Amino acid sequence: MENIKSRSNGWYVLPIFLGWIGGLIAYFILRRDDPRKAKNCLYLGIILGIVGLILNIIIIAQMPEFTPTFNANI
Repeated sequence: MENIKSRSNGWYVLPIFLGWIGGLIAYFILRRDDPRKAKNCLYLGIILGIVGLILNIIIIAQMPEFTPTFNANI
């Protein structure tokens, strides 16, 4: 029988602020003590990373093309 300890819900803060890297860190720290919370942190980090990537693509797609204007009169 495995010795499973319940860990604090504060571990969810790591993937929220650090994305998938935070999810990986939380996963490797929690995987033996609380495997369910470890997987949830990993999934949360992956999901938030994908959402961030999609939002960045949407924002970049709506930016007008930049044309260099040096305002140099020769």
